[in-house]
Amino acid sequence: MNPTEVSPKGGNSIPPPLPESKPMSLKRGAIAIALAVGFTTALGVTVWTAMRRDVRAGSESSAEPGITHLHDTISSVPWSIHVLKIDRARKDLMYYTPVGRTVLGVDRVSELAAAVPSTMGRGIAVVNGDFYERDNPRGLQIVDGDLVSAPSTVTVWWDANQAPHVAEIKGEFTVSWPDKQKTPYGLNQQRRNNTAVLYTPTYGPSTRVAGGRNLILEREGSGAWLPLQVGEIYHARVAEVTTNSNSKIPAGKMVLSLGPQLRAPDADVGAVLEFTTTTTPDLHGIKAAISGGPILIDAGKPFSETGPPPGARGGYSEHSKYERHPRSAIGWNATHLFLITVDGRQPSLSVGMTLAELADYMVKKLGCTHGMNFDGGASASLWMGQIVNDPCQGERPVANGVVVVRTASK
Repeated sequence: MNPTEVSPKGGNSIPPPLPESKPMSLKRGAIAIALAVGFTTALGVTVWTAMRRDVRAGSESSAEPGITHLHDTISSVPWSIHVLKIDRARKDLMYYTPVGRTVLGVDRVSELAAAVPSTMGRGIAVVNGDFYERDNPRGLQIVDGDLVSAPSTVTVWWDANQAPHVAEIKGEFTVSWPDKQKTPYGLNQQRRNNTAVLYTPTYGPSTRVAGGRNLILEREGSGAWLPLQVGEIYHARVAEVTTNSNSKIPAGKMVLSLGPQLRAPDADVGAVLEFTTTTTPDLHGIKAAISGGPILIDAGKPFSETGPPPGARGGYSEHSKYERHPRSAIGWNATHLFLITVDGRQPSLSVGMTLAELADYMVKKLGCTHGMNFDGGASASLWMGQIVNDPCQGERPVANGVVVVRTASK
């Protein structure tokens, strides 16, 4: 970030609340709010376009039942903040946490909205999600019950009643060999030379890794199988062993890829392996989960660090916490859930926030009791029929997101 983007008037405290019910803007002046209108193409894909109506700067507007869009501008810094305030009492709203076209891929947030299964309903709002590495989500993700990546950090998930939760998730993902030895494995991620990674068809057509051994796995017996789920035990039979550098992932099967520097037992064709997908806390049965971090608000207590602790190490991911950047986040209290973006890197519009400023804003202005940070920077995007904020580099493809779904009629 250019230091000249940081206003000397800014700080870690939030200015007094703006008066309510003032006119609002989705961009820099009086422009428009979008209502999602769907039509179906010849390929059967529902495409959402935008009907626009003019509004003015400063207040709030409801474009969907149960969802209010607020645009908060604080000119003294300056900050431009967009919030979707979602009524948790609505029984016709739920949450979907899709990845891009595959785990190894990215989509625009508008495309994530279109990815909602028609049997579930229609996507009416989206915020970008987790940080990602080489297009892979960095932490745990569950898409309609399908476990597509392993835990490594903080995660938000929704229970059967659509109540949100946040915690750091620990995983015990191990494979047990015929000789009872156990090896930890990663899930649907880039494999290093000294690790094991399990790939499912959700990842894509092939592993895209070089070297090592690949065990092609088929279902053993009648126990649990694909799609992979949290908190299960899977038994798999080795159907084939290959050493090619880019193993195909057959439909209905999995591939365990073993790095060339990993010390792991041999397993011949016909060997039966046992896999666990245990997490703490236990997320068995959860349909939607997405990671990010750090936790911004924990039981009402906001993240308040203004600099790294003494002796702390870390690159950009650490020091950027204390700098002003575009941000995306999720938060909630007993009555509402909030999807938030803060524009940044645009000195005449908005300089962005530190994590402490964002957490302070979420507590004092929105009343959040819990919250988690998402990927920010150029990825910070909020969509409701159209992108409603001002991403600093325009709309950028992202690895995943949170979609608010209007459920299908029963």
